[in-house]
This record gives sequence, C-alpha cells and structure tokens, in this order.
Amino acid sequence: MKPEEQWQCIGGCGACCRLDPALRAEALEALDAQQRQTYLAMVGADGWCLHFDTGARRCRIYEQRPDFCRVENLVGLFQPASCSSPENLGSAGEPIFGAQALDVDGNSTENGGITEEGAINPHLDPSQQNELAIACCRQQIRSEWGGRGRVMQRFNRAIRQKR
Repeated sequence: MKPEEQWQCIGGCGACCRLDPALRAEALEALDAQQRQTYLAMVGADGWCLHFDTGARRCRIYEQRPDFCRVENLVGLFQPASCSSPENLGSAGEPIFGAQALDVDGNSTENGGITEEGAINPHLDPSQQNELAIACCRQQIRSEWGGRGRVMQRFNRAIRQKR
C-alpha cells in the first residue's frame, strides 16, 4: 500500500525559482497581465528569480513572495487533468502544464480552473489540490535537480512523513 502523501515545501530546493520564460511558458499563460509583468521583472539574466539565493538555495523574500509563487494559490490555475491524465504526460511521465485544462466532466476549460470570480475551481477538492501540488513539484525538481537526486529524495521523504 502506498503511503499517504501530503504536499509541503522543502528547504534547499528552489526548483520553482527557475523562472526562465522559455522553460515556463505554461506558467506565464496562467497569470493575469499584472502577475505576468511582476513575474518577468523577477527573472534574472541566468533565468533564476532575482530573489533566489543560488548558493543557499533559498528565497530571500519567502514570507513576502508574490501570490503566484505560493503553491496553494498557483494550484488553482491548473486542473488535475493537466498534470496527470495520460494524454497530458511527457515521455518521462512528467506533467505537461501547457496541456488543455479540463473540468471534472472532461470538458475543456478556458480559465485553467479559476472561476469568473477568481476563486479556485470548486471542483478541485483538497485531495486533488494536494496531488497536483506534488506532481508540479516533482516535475520542477526533476527538471532542475534530477529525478533520482538528493532533492527529489528529500521531497519524497518529506511528503510521506506522518503529520
């Protein structure tokens, strides 16, 4: 039996701080115009966030980071189908976030899971949000630090720990 997993951010990772627009087109598309402007202003010449301390692998503004840097907010921009359905997985089984978002009935959504009022789609229950956050982090960690590296191992241990 697979242990229950609960998403959490781990220190010393920073995979999500690689903001290179060429690598994160799907994230940019999910943001509104103001968020997109803020996001682009945060990208350094090396593609990493200007607020990311690459030596310590930590965010210098973690408590004041923008809303789109908070997984609990970003999760609402993507539907679980865009992360885990077979037609939306890459060759290595990683989610493709640019994939078309679907509602719970499998119908296309144009808003990526956000209601007209800007709230997280009510069809995403906490379990789905948790699974999406885990899948998103695994994809980012795999792309930056490798799928079998220490950061992925630490993340997997952290999300499996009993609360």
